[in-house]
Amino acid sequence: METFLPWPETGLICLSVLMAALLRGLTGFGFALAAVPAMSFFLPPQQAVTMAVLLQCMAGLKDSVTLRGTWHGPVLKRLVLGAAVGTPFGVALLLLLDPTMLRIGIAVMILIGLALLVWQPKTGLKPPSMPLALVTGATAGFVGGFAAMPGPPAVAYFLTTDIPARQVRASLIIFFFTTSALALPGLVWGGLVTVQTVAMALVSLPLMLVGTWVGGLLFKRTSETGFRRLAMLVLLATAIASGARGMAGIVG
Repeated sequence: METFLPWPETGLICLSVLMAALLRGLTGFGFALAAVPAMSFFLPPQQAVTMAVLLQCMAGLKDSVTLRGTWHGPVLKRLVLGAAVGTPFGVALLLLLDPTMLRIGIAVMILIGLALLVWQPKTGLKPPSMPLALVTGATAGFVGGFAAMPGPPAVAYFLTTDIPARQVRASLIIFFFTTSALALPGLVWGGLVTVQTVAMALVSLPLMLVGTWVGGLLFKRTSETGFRRLAMLVLLATAIASGARGMAGIVG
């Protein structure tokens, strides 16, 4: 008889969420980049993306209260407006692609994200461009709907601006929450949000919150450069593993 929350799959998913949350606490971003490919080993990729969206929506409710007033309002509004346009197209692609191609797509998104994380602007930091924020929001929304990974375009945008780090971190966290909320109706309409998926997200939510908190404590005791390198190594490993699994599905 099939159980509602099968073991050991649920335990492994919770472990994946915890480890991804530690990365989120250490680096300030990257939860979906780590969680989606890790959960894809135990869930269909579409369900892994849905889980990441649900968790980011749940955690974002808390973040929107604790970070109130610390984000960059003008940029955030334009990012969200752009994301509202791009997200439905990303969700449509998620519903159309088969699991094999989705795993490869997720691997590509991670590799692009890693490239952007190590990239540094060659020119000096400038005031934020509002038209570019709209384009960035649309791109991030598309990627967020497709793979729950709106981070790479948004992070790349903020790297070129002179916005203070505190505002950048708060703006990114709230933006990720917003893109997840925008993607959620499409996932519901597509039948990906089920009672079992919601239950699994609720079970793993405390681990996400605890992991983020512990990661933040560890970050204060260790250099930022060291933790960025560690996060990138973990993400590279998950990208290779996810891509290899997708290629194995194509080969046979």
